Amino acid sequence: MNLTDAVILRIEQLCIEHNMNKYQLFKASGVPQSTLTSIKKKRSNSVKTTLYSICEGFGISLEQFFNSPLFARENLVD
Repeated sequence: MNLTDAVILRIEQLCIEHNMNKYQLFKASGVPQSTLTSIKKKRSNSVKTTLYSICEGFGISLEQFFNSPLFARENLVD
């Protein structure tokens, strides 16, 4: 799995954990729904620049976001 795929999956996991949809995440993070959709559909290269705002929307740190087996080196490919 590459980093973008792992980030997309982690956002989806956190939405489920926080019982949030894309609109609620947009309201909480300030990241436009169109950006969230672009990330999910891999049309955006802004994953790294918007990740902090997404974490703010969930009320978690970047460390908490990346604290997932999805980001283990053995699970990621370039």
